[in-house]
Parts: sequence; structure tokens; C-alpha cells
Amino acid sequence: MSYPVDDLESVRIERPATGGGVSHLSDERVVFVRHSLPGELVRVSLTEETSKFARGDAVQILEASPERVDPGCPYAHPGGCGGCDFQHASLAAQLSWKSALVSEHLARIAGVTRDIEVLTLTGDIHARTRLRCAVTPDGALALRQSRSNELVAISSCAVADERFAEAFETSWYAAEEVELRAIGDGEPFALVRRRTDRGTIFELCSLSGGPVEPSTHSRVAVDGHYFSISPRSFWQSHRDAPEALLRAVLEFADVAPGDHVVDLFSGVGLFSIPLAKRVGPVGKVVAVEASPYAVRDARTNGDGLRQMRVREWSVTPRAINDAVSGGDVVVLDPPRSGLAKGVAAALIRRSPRRLVYVSCDAATFSRDLATLASGGYHLRDLRVFELFLMTEHVELVAVLDFNA
Repeated sequence: MSYPVDDLESVRIERPATGGGVSHLSDERVVFVRHSLPGELVRVSLTEETSKFARGDAVQILEASPERVDPGCPYAHPGGCGGCDFQHASLAAQLSWKSALVSEHLARIAGVTRDIEVLTLTGDIHARTRLRCAVTPDGALALRQSRSNELVAISSCAVADERFAEAFETSWYAAEEVELRAIGDGEPFALVRRRTDRGTIFELCSLSGGPVEPSTHSRVAVDGHYFSISPRSFWQSHRDAPEALLRAVLEFADVAPGDHVVDLFSGVGLFSIPLAKRVGPVGKVVAVEASPYAVRDARTNGDGLRQMRVREWSVTPRAINDAVSGGDVVVLDPPRSGLAKGVAAALIRRSPRRLVYVSCDAATFSRDLATLASGGYHLRDLRVFELFLMTEHVELVAVLDFNA
């Protein structure tokens, strides 16, 4: 893609922000610039404008940061795939950017000043075990441009499991979406969504598009326990994420035999089952999950643990009132949007002694933290993990104790 660079505005990137480096246009509007790094002088092509701010792409680098590297992906450029934010940045620059974002959100939204270290798990760039793709009209797998529905056909993905290569050579004609999965043991497969006269259907296919056994599940060992994950159940996309997050949750929860634990947004039981083993037969774990697929998986995975109960509930204030009591330890791993309206307030009313909050979004975590802090909880510890290499995203695990 070519740009009339003589007509583009040159800006100096001031600092990191969500959605790109921050600068100011000549009319003093803030502009968020993708494909840039702090300190760089770039020419920016605007992609979105309002009266107060704009967004754009750095289409020419006039003065490069020493942390700039050549992108390892042919689709990582202005107008290309929007999946990766940082193919042009060294690992040190990525970690620095993420640390700055988390610190800024904590300070601005929650009023918490804290030094942030982002912990890395592996140097393997191909650690992503799930990849959800759109499909072009001619059947090619595709991802989308940043903040757009425009499709970018791809023949590979630089951050995904290398075993997905066969899927990019396959025609997925007439499919709406293809999710590639290479979780744990067994051969990778695809979950294919199609729209038919009977409505939307889902099919399991091999990476070459052939049928696979309809009962196919992924199977993965974490902390000595094998988890069965059905194709429509959530599982962390980074290969090493489940073990790293589980270690942090168990350390922060610090449960003992006889304790009562409530695991909200419990999924297939990644946290519930190890916690149930630790509280023992005289303890209790209540796992609360809305997805019927994950609920079935959790009941299978926790078979034989009589101290564990799985409830197919949405996490609402009513569910909190029914499941949580004072003295409990609560583990919560909400979606990127954070806690629904009224849930944090309900937790405050029930006053469990400890909350272990797992989050994939620093802004919504900070919002919920501010609410919980107003109700008597204090942030005792926080860990931030690099689980989404080449993107702005991080995973946080925090422990909040109640000040009675």
C-alpha cells in the first residue's frame, strides 16, 4: 500500500497507550499511532478522526527507536493484519510498553501506584494454541485489520502453533469462522462455524477439512491432573499459561484443609479442581460457570471430588448472594469486560476474606479494584504475565484481602 507521504503529518511519539503510541497533531488533537514506538518521529496516515482525537498508522519512520526490529510477519504493516501490535518491537520494548500501560491504568483508574514487572514464560513465539479465523469468500483463512471488519487473507500466522500450517493450505469455502485448536495431547483440529437453512451449525474437522470424531476433546495435563476440554469450552491460548496462572492462584489463595472456596467464571475447572484437592474432603469448593459446555467438562474433570460442586449459573449479584459467605476465599476470572454491574458490590456485601482476581484487561481490572477497595479490600500482591506476545495484552493475577 502506498501513501502520499508529502501530505502526511509528522509527529513525535510521546508515550505508550492502548491502541498505539500517543502524540499530538498540529491542531493539538491527541493521536494514537499504531506501528510506532516511544521517541520515534513518524509520518502518520489517519484512519479515524473525531473532534477530540484521531487514530492512525505510522507509514514512514523518520527517526527510528533503537528498539525497532524488522517484523517477522509479512502481514504486520499498516493496512495489514490487526492481530499483532508489536511485530516491529523488541521484546524489551514490548515488556516496557505493557508495564507502562498497567501502571497507568492502576494509577488513573484505581489510584494505585505500583512498580510493574511483566513476567515472561517462554521464548517460543509459536506458543499460541488457539487461533480464531474469519474466512474470505473464496475459502481462505483470514484475520481482520485493526478496528475494522476488513479481512486480510493469510497463509501463515507468526505467533501460532506451527502445526496449523496445513489449515492455511485448505479451502474452507462456505464457512463463516474456523477456530484452530492444538491444545495438549492429540492431533490439532478445527471447529468450523457454518450458516445453513437450519441456522448456525458447528462442525469438527481435521486441519485438511475432513471429518473427525464428533466426541473429540482436547486433553492436557496441568499440575498432575488431566483436563478434558470440549471444542466449545474456553482454554487459555498460550501453551504455558494454564500452569503459570494456576501456580499464582494457588499461592495467592493459600487455602488449607477445611476451607471454603468459590470459583467464579470457573470454566472447565482449571482452578477449582486443584483447590478442591487442597481443601480436602472436609472443605468445599463451589464452581460457578455459565457455559453449559464448560460445566459438563468441569463435572467430568472433577469426577470423584465430592467436595466440589459445579453450578451452571451466570455470575450475577444473586449468584454471589447464593454462593459466597464471609470467611470464604473467592477466585474470579471474568471476561475482558470485567465484572458485570452489581457483582463487585455484592462481593463487598458478602465480605469473603480473600479475593484472587485473574484478569486479561488492566483497565477493567483497575475499575473493579477501585470498587472493591472502596468496600474494604486492599491489594496485597499483583503479578503480570506476558501471555500474548506481539500484542498489547497481558494477564494479571491479584490477591485482595478484606480489612474487617
